[in-house]
Amino acid sequence: MSESRVLVIDADEQRLEALGTILRFIDYHPVLTQSLKGFPLDERQPRDWLAVILGCQDDAQGLQRLAQWLKRDHYHPPLLVVAKYHERTAELLGLDRSACLALDYPMKYSHLADLLKRAGMLHADPCINRPAVQMMPQGPAGNSALVRRTRRMIEQVAPHDSTVLITGESGTGKEVVARAIHAQSNRRDRPFVAVNCGAIPSELLESELFGHEKGAFTGAITARRGRFEMAEGGTLFLDEIGDMSLPMQVKILRVLQERTYERVGSSRSTHCSVRIIAATHRNLEQSILKGAFREDLYYRINVFPIEMPPLRERLEDLPMLIEDLTAAQERSGHGGVRLSPDAVHVLRGYHWPGNVRELSNLIERLAVLHPKAPVSAADLPPRYRGSAATASAHVVDAVLDEDDYAAPAMVACMIPAQVPAQLPPAGLDLKDYIESIEIGLIRQALEQSCGVVAHAAKLLNTRRTTLVEKLRKYGLHRDFAEREPLKA
Repeated sequence: MSESRVLVIDADEQRLEALGTILRFIDYHPVLTQSLKGFPLDERQPRDWLAVILGCQDDAQGLQRLAQWLKRDHYHPPLLVVAKYHERTAELLGLDRSACLALDYPMKYSHLADLLKRAGMLHADPCINRPAVQMMPQGPAGNSALVRRTRRMIEQVAPHDSTVLITGESGTGKEVVARAIHAQSNRRDRPFVAVNCGAIPSELLESELFGHEKGAFTGAITARRGRFEMAEGGTLFLDEIGDMSLPMQVKILRVLQERTYERVGSSRSTHCSVRIIAATHRNLEQSILKGAFREDLYYRINVFPIEMPPLRERLEDLPMLIEDLTAAQERSGHGGVRLSPDAVHVLRGYHWPGNVRELSNLIERLAVLHPKAPVSAADLPPRYRGSAATASAHVVDAVLDEDDYAAPAMVACMIPAQVPAQLPPAGLDLKDYIESIEIGLIRQALEQSCGVVAHAAKLLNTRRTTLVEKLRKYGLHRDFAEREPLKA
């Protein structure tokens, strides 16, 4: 039960009930309370809960009690705070930013599901993504010569406070290396704060990094801490530093040289003790020649360079990566998947432009499509099979309408038979054809279950949340809602 129990605290009764309804619908067990006064918080340990959702709460004493209760366990559940109150609550409770996450409201299902998925991974393995504990103790997974060399470099530089520049293509795992360095350093018990310099507009980046004073600019109604202040004593990870504007590069250079900074709107300098780890997918030497990156900043951050190899150059690590990613899927409660040797062999022939991130997305997709079932080479998406996509397509040579899918005999024809049917002379779109089969089977399951999604999911041997996503993807929730509301 603890892997699905969620504590929801919100003085707004309407929002509290809405959150409870949504959580119950997606198979979680919410415990609702409008106030912490009189709530038996101490009867359970923090790790007995998957997550804590916090909305409007003016009880400062209750909030402090909540903070003390959470800090009782180093691996406490993440606190999801309604975005409107997030910044103020994070500072008031003194929690690490990685453990206090903003929750959009009005609610977006995909956003809530993603946060609870991350919470589930932490609950299954408390060593994942914690500020003081790295995701992989030795850095990136694998046993290739390139990965072993990277791990040795991490071990060499971690005990020192030298600035590190991690380069490599997108998706190679640069943040994994940064977290490994932090976890093996003397700063491991202090915060690890990451900021994507390319995702924040240049006019807002200064405030994001250094903070601002109240009234520093229009909209600055309160003072705000910056990332340097949040990372005090720990590590600041500047991801995609190559996308930083030239004026901002000057200010970062001064911080690296002087170890001081000023909040926006303040004339008072603040000393900082922060280790800087930077990362970029760009070739900074070429950017210098183009005038897009300062040469003096490059030499300041390039004290200890680490280059992450692309996945296509270490394909011998593919089986170990697949095993680790599959285990992470199972820990998160989103089902497992087993790749056959021929499927792994085919994946070795793919060029992996998205690197490990693309592989992770593929594993998650296969876990949804083939939960706890073996996946052969023929089951892989066409782009991964390439020239190996020679499996026979068991298709019919006529266009089928939706009524055909409702007939059991026609469904049987869609299952691979002893003698495969021939492709139509003009060919067909395999992706559209497979989707049409899936739509037909989902329609049948909903018809047989009288529109009850949970019963239809059991008929299809899939999770209810997965089926809900497919209903939205194909627009089927609208079709059935016109006849009879879909039931949980």
